[in-house]
Amino acid sequence: MLTPDTEAHLSDRLFSDLDFSSGAVAAVSGGSDSTALLLLLKDHLDRTASGARLLAVTIDHGLRPDSAVEARQVAKFCGERGIAHRILAWRGDKPATGLPAAAREARYRLLAQAADAEHIKLILTGHTADDQAETVLMRQARDDDGRGLAGMAPATLHDWRTWIVRPLLGTRRAALRDMLRHRDIGWIEDPTNVDARFERPRVRAKLAQGEGERRIAEALARSRQAARERQDIGRRAAMLIDAFADRPGPGLIRLDRDLAGHEDSEAAVYALRILLAAVGGLSFLADEARCAALFSRLRLGSLCATLSRTVVDARRTGIFLHRENRNLPAAAPPDNQLWDNRRRITLKDGPGDLVIAPLGSSAARQASLSKDVPQSLSRAALAAEPALWRGAEHLDFTGDDARSPAISMVPVVAPFARFLPSFDLAPAIAMAALVGAPPPPAPPFLGHDGGRGWAKA
Repeated sequence: MLTPDTEAHLSDRLFSDLDFSSGAVAAVSGGSDSTALLLLLKDHLDRTASGARLLAVTIDHGLRPDSAVEARQVAKFCGERGIAHRILAWRGDKPATGLPAAAREARYRLLAQAADAEHIKLILTGHTADDQAETVLMRQARDDDGRGLAGMAPATLHDWRTWIVRPLLGTRRAALRDMLRHRDIGWIEDPTNVDARFERPRVRAKLAQGEGERRIAEALARSRQAARERQDIGRRAAMLIDAFADRPGPGLIRLDRDLAGHEDSEAAVYALRILLAAVGGLSFLADEARCAALFSRLRLGSLCATLSRTVVDARRTGIFLHRENRNLPAAAPPDNQLWDNRRRITLKDGPGDLVIAPLGSSAARQASLSKDVPQSLSRAALAAEPALWRGAEHLDFTGDDARSPAISMVPVVAPFARFLPSFDLAPAIAMAALVGAPPPPAPPFLGHDGGRGWAKA
């Protein structure tokens, strides 16, 4: 059982290396894990950083009749302890399938909105070692390619702006509940946690039987090993991206042919998977087996192929990557959006008749192009880039050209644009530099090294 002394020791271990200079948002559902997180965090800040702002946020997903009442119970609990609290509701239609994933996406979006409104750069959630083990086992059952077996990252950057930290990933749920019982504090039991219609409750129920503790220990060990491997190959891939890739024009990436013959083929294939996803605007990496087969073909000489919405054109002068000219977004108003998952569109002040649409082949043929690469490649890449239009009039704003005062288009690193796990920070930094995206904000841990070798155990 946790005593006051051991609780103080635990809270110091959990939070002492976090940067609370902008404050913290704590996600609190009223369950045991998030309630324990809030209390340990409040104790830590009271002892070590009494001036730091703490905001507890409860997301009412509106999926159960009692959810609004439970959210108000959390608000009362926080009010009794002098903790600022907000309730945010997930409104609108709920999907018939994929509900847990949609709820998770909505939850993080609303938490980030709450943090942004208060100019807070740090969100904390109550995921525990038990949650981590369940995640690893679920991914293992889906025959994950290995990256996913690292489980949940200790920190994840949301929308390239707000860090979500999971300080309890090394702490068992039973210890947290012992602490709450010692303080005579109850918690809300969410009935969906035992609803066998969903995968996680089914895995949780199995772990409560027989060999559960052994399977949890094995899953956590597997997670730690996979995390180390993912960070290592990410650092190696980042070095290859830095050394062998450049951007000779909007939408066009050039790889030195020596990449195909590099001795670290494992990292080279991993780098290619990231590059293809970024150029193609995909939120997931290119398929490992297909990418490895493509890499083997690149070693043999010239080719032209398409993978992950990316055209791969290997010539004597280099390996060129650009977005294929299919399945591009239709013309639409520039309404603060991710365009093709490759540009972040921000509307400033401008007339209401503007739309964003691909530049297209006709306008690309009229563009002034670099002489360093074949004109056909430059035009093909440029044709798939976003442009600002008024009717049939192209307003001379494409790719990285930021001359329009009405709008900005900032490149993003597609596979990491929404969620960047800290495991992948090194290749994300390398890709941001390559495509001209802003670097990600520094991790919220004191003493980090800028991301190239950073990891939080």
